[in-house]
Amino acid sequence: MSVSGALVIIACNEAIPLIDPARHFNLNNGTTRVIKTAGGRTEGAVNSIYHINQSGKIGMIVVVQHTGCAWLSGEVECSIRADIQALKASTYVPTDVPIIGYVLDLTTGQLREVKEEMVSVERVETGSTKVDSKDEGVIVETRASEDLPFSKARCIALVTTLVSVQVLYAVSSQSSVIVLPSIGRDLQIPISRQQWVISSFNLTFGCFLLLCGRLADVYGRKQVFLLGLSVFTVTNIAAPFVRNEIGFDTLRGLQGLGASAIAPTALGILGSTFPPGKAKDVAFGCYGAGLPLGGIIGHVFGGIVCEYLSWRWIYWMIGIIAAMSTIASYYIIPGPLTSPQLNRNNTVDWTGGTLITVGLIILIFALSQGNIVGWQTPWIPTLIALSLLIVLGFGYWQHYLETKTEKRPLMKMSLFKHQKIIAVNVLIALVFSSFSNFLIFATYWFQEYQGLSVIQTTLRFLPAGITGIVMALVTGYIMSRVPAEYILLFSTISVGISSLLFAIPIPVNTSYWAYGFPAMILCVGGTDTMYPVLTLFVAKTLPPEDASLGGGLVTASNQICRAIALAVATALQTALVAREKGVPIEQLGNQGQALEPWDDALKVGIRSASWFNFALSMTAMIVVIVFVRGIGVVGGKGPRKS
Repeated sequence: MSVSGALVIIACNEAIPLIDPARHFNLNNGTTRVIKTAGGRTEGAVNSIYHINQSGKIGMIVVVQHTGCAWLSGEVECSIRADIQALKASTYVPTDVPIIGYVLDLTTGQLREVKEEMVSVERVETGSTKVDSKDEGVIVETRASEDLPFSKARCIALVTTLVSVQVLYAVSSQSSVIVLPSIGRDLQIPISRQQWVISSFNLTFGCFLLLCGRLADVYGRKQVFLLGLSVFTVTNIAAPFVRNEIGFDTLRGLQGLGASAIAPTALGILGSTFPPGKAKDVAFGCYGAGLPLGGIIGHVFGGIVCEYLSWRWIYWMIGIIAAMSTIASYYIIPGPLTSPQLNRNNTVDWTGGTLITVGLIILIFALSQGNIVGWQTPWIPTLIALSLLIVLGFGYWQHYLETKTEKRPLMKMSLFKHQKIIAVNVLIALVFSSFSNFLIFATYWFQEYQGLSVIQTTLRFLPAGITGIVMALVTGYIMSRVPAEYILLFSTISVGISSLLFAIPIPVNTSYWAYGFPAMILCVGGTDTMYPVLTLFVAKTLPPEDASLGGGLVTASNQICRAIALAVATALQTALVAREKGVPIEQLGNQGQALEPWDDALKVGIRSASWFNFALSMTAMIVVIVFVRGIGVVGGKGPRKS
């Protein structure tokens, strides 16, 4: 055959020496450009394709993946078809360039062409009976099963594994909240420093998300995911053996570091594995429900285990389940374990990673310590100002790399030219800050103000857990039929009402069923519908090579702003409690100033924090009305305009 332009071959190190363009493709003329990737997968290859096309026209793209086992050839073919779909969907790849897939048999050295049974997402709607394939104009019939990149059983196993891991790190985070007093007593941690059991996890989780997302895009999502899950497993098993405050907080921070490697890579794996369609909607719906569902399960699980065993068994049990998930992930998650060859466009911006990580660590540390040492302490505002300068320096450095050099930045600042990408991150930050604060202050209301036991508090969170399970089952169906702006309005209003029910001055002896029960249902119903909608929108908006980075940005906005919002809400609560008690903030909880159940000062403080949480949700509602109009239906082959 004669190729008018360069022949671009995407293959891995093992396959390239066995490929002879003249013999295998009957290439009579033209040049050959080879892009080495991990296992021949196209993740990270589109940038190279873009630059090759800039220097000279591309005539054909060939995707080659290899196998040494005949019984694996079917899965390899599905993987190749999924990669071809990703290339066609990328704006970096010219639309007029033919893309052909081949399976290379390592035992014989023979190439076998993969017939294109899945057509491009721009040319077919799910459920159509006949479409014009690009395979020599042949008319083929499409089926819903063609949306699956692997066998149905493996797809279910993949989604189940990724969702279970997300639930695990959410359980680890939230279960620590309900058992915090028990941990403080056993490790002799003063009340003023107990928040670090929670903050150390959130600190590392939020600060390393962007860096881990980029590492996943460069070195391979499966590798980074397994490394993060291994760190998370080991630190959960080790933490209960530590008998001092510093050691325990350090291991909690390492748990957050492991989770920061898991979160963006899991989103990237889903986004790059499933082509647009019903299967992807269901996968993102289940995954999106995992985070808020895990938060509720964490309360219930932590309360039951602490009541009948010990708080230490919470971490041991999480570690055991995480170890089993690590083994399952090794075999279930697609992709080889070899690393792609690096080039100038496929590297990590370590300078940017250092700037954003250090800046956010200083910011969250200062905000967390402000409630302990007092906001008027000179070094608190100094650290906050320094952290903001470092974050601004990070933004300038990323803009410089993107516009003045050919190096790949950690964060493409051009992403923020897209108004709806900004709106998505603002919504995630506001709503999940309100949701997370609601869970914490509802726990304070039941345990600290009403004096209920851990297990009694746990029972009051059960309706939220049941709601989360139901929403996980129906969200994928809703996303493919209801315009996203309507879903987001429902979400923001629902989460806002849940906080409002704890803020309004209802009589303190009001039945739980009149305010607590509906609040539990609404808070999870709102977040479980919002998160999958927004994550799926980001996955469809960003090019495939930025999938993990986009997932990291969304999760970073969530975690960082939750830490900031909790610091603000706690400062507001503490200030009002101190005012009601007529004592300085630093003396709260000291001998003679202890807070007892049914203390009016405690009630005022919790309700003031709930008003703040309500304001966060209403601000998010305004963002939906003003900036998210016209987003359309994000599910299906969409998005489709409403």
